[in-house]
Amino acid sequence: MVVPVIATLVGLAILAWSAEKFVMGAATVARFLGMAPLLIGMIVIGFGTSAPEIVVSSFAAAQGTPEIALGNAFGSNIANIGLILGVTAIVLPIIVKRGILRKEMPLLIVVTLVAWLLLSDGELSRGDAAVLVLLLIVLLTWSVMQSKQETDGDYAHDVDQETDERGLSRKAAWIWLVVGLVLLVLSSRLLVWGATKIAQELGWSDLVIGLTVVAIGTSAPELASSLAAARKGENDLALGNIIGSNLFNTLGVVGVAGLIAPAAVGTDLLYRDIPMVMLMTVLLLVFGFRLRRNGRINRFEGAAFVALWLGYTAYLVLNPA
Repeated sequence: MVVPVIATLVGLAILAWSAEKFVMGAATVARFLGMAPLLIGMIVIGFGTSAPEIVVSSFAAAQGTPEIALGNAFGSNIANIGLILGVTAIVLPIIVKRGILRKEMPLLIVVTLVAWLLLSDGELSRGDAAVLVLLLIVLLTWSVMQSKQETDGDYAHDVDQETDERGLSRKAAWIWLVVGLVLLVLSSRLLVWGATKIAQELGWSDLVIGLTVVAIGTSAPELASSLAAARKGENDLALGNIIGSNLFNTLGVVGVAGLIAPAAVGTDLLYRDIPMVMLMTVLLLVFGFRLRRNGRINRFEGAAFVALWLGYTAYLVLNPA
């Protein structure tokens, strides 16, 4: 038990440091490439911080533990909104721009619903997985096309100011982005290994391990990145991080795991866990909605998200079989 505990603590420490460097590099690269901030949040950071989920779920599926893979994907989505976005909003209320309310949030609800319907027959087949991966490709293509038509002067000003303060060159920005991303993935893997070993000693089921320990561990990069972005006032980056990560988890993580090894889908996942993902996602839209103006997720609403996540997690811990 000593080695897994040390691995977990070391993983957390490296995550906290590397996430700051990764966000700094990503924000600066956004300026040099002229990308829209939401695109950076959804693709660069969304994919980068979802890489641990993809790696862990792929290994879990290949090693014959598909419940860990599915629990990891949907548990991470719950943690992203309930824990990560909730804590971030408590630290600094999050501005939700009208464009996100009209397009990205409804899209996330639709994607969650599609995944739920595909799994409703109690099986994740390779056909289901192929549909999810195809949707991810379409989504990425659509995001790139949209970004070319949108500008964000406020964010550009923020990035310029941040870049001037850091004094990063183009080369240095790319180095920090790559180094931060690599360390995020490696430290997350170390964290998940240690935490999973601890949970197994407690006799938890594969699904509960995936929904709790593994999901929290692989979501740690999102937490660190979102808090770092919030401290810099880059609200688009923080919210785009969460939305992008959840889209990648639902389409990419579940899709890749299903392509590697088809899996049976239990009733707990269908009637307890995916509905919780849907509830969190709908609440995100409801809390952020404001008529004819930008929305705002305030500290009270952030605390409500955290409380909901804590209640759900406590239920799983008390019923781990």
